[in-house]
Amino acid sequence: MKPHTENLEHASVRQYCKLVRVPAIGASFVSLAEQAVKENQSHIRYLEALLQVESEERDRHAISNRTRDAQLPRMKTLEEFDFAQAPQIPAAKIRELAEGGYIERSEPVVLIGECGTGLCLAACRQKRRVRFTTAAALVNELVEAKQNNQVRRVMARWQRYELIVLDEVGYVPLADVGAEFLFQVIAERAEKAALIVTTNLPFSEWTTVFPNPRLCSALLDRITDRAHIIETGTESFRFRRTMERRKKKS
Repeated sequence: MKPHTENLEHASVRQYCKLVRVPAIGASFVSLAEQAVKENQSHIRYLEALLQVESEERDRHAISNRTRDAQLPRMKTLEEFDFAQAPQIPAAKIRELAEGGYIERSEPVVLIGECGTGLCLAACRQKRRVRFTTAAALVNELVEAKQNNQVRRVMARWQRYELIVLDEVGYVPLADVGAEFLFQVIAERAEKAALIVTTNLPFSEWTTVFPNPRLCSALLDRITDRAHIIETGTESFRFRRTMERRKKKS
């Protein structure tokens, strides 16, 4: 085939790929065709390779979008977590949770102590709709929404997530209106959607954050019902590892 004709054909294929929105195929069809000829592959095998490339690229794109939308403060992966340095954390249980069954069953997870086990990122990699927030940030958003008469709209947006990671519950005492908003978010997810709560307080001390004893009791009831409760310890594994590295450098 003449180079000019070949170039026209390549340009035509790329244009069709652009029109039908299969950019990975458009970028790979020439190299994969050369590989198919070299390995004497069938037309079906070549087509399969093209579709595989496109499917893998879409997966990567979807995971990237989910991770970005989750608004994670740090990229913490399960793979980098050294369970040998944190023996109090049940490795088998964390790995089981990372598979995502608790999300499908709409079960809460409560991590008491320092966290960072990579469960949120694991959910993003499964292309689930995830959102990370601190308790204070969520409450502030809802208080502002109340001032603008937009509570229902904001609440509906939060309920669309398959998983909410509610961080730092107990770090800052909440006023009654804030505690009520937090309860509303958690109560509306009960048995409907998954929730991860991280806290530095044992349940017996939650009254220091939620001064209304009835609300505190109801909140604990919603959070702990069918929950996976894991005590991770008071010392951060990642902080300890960072300090050890600095000592070695010095």
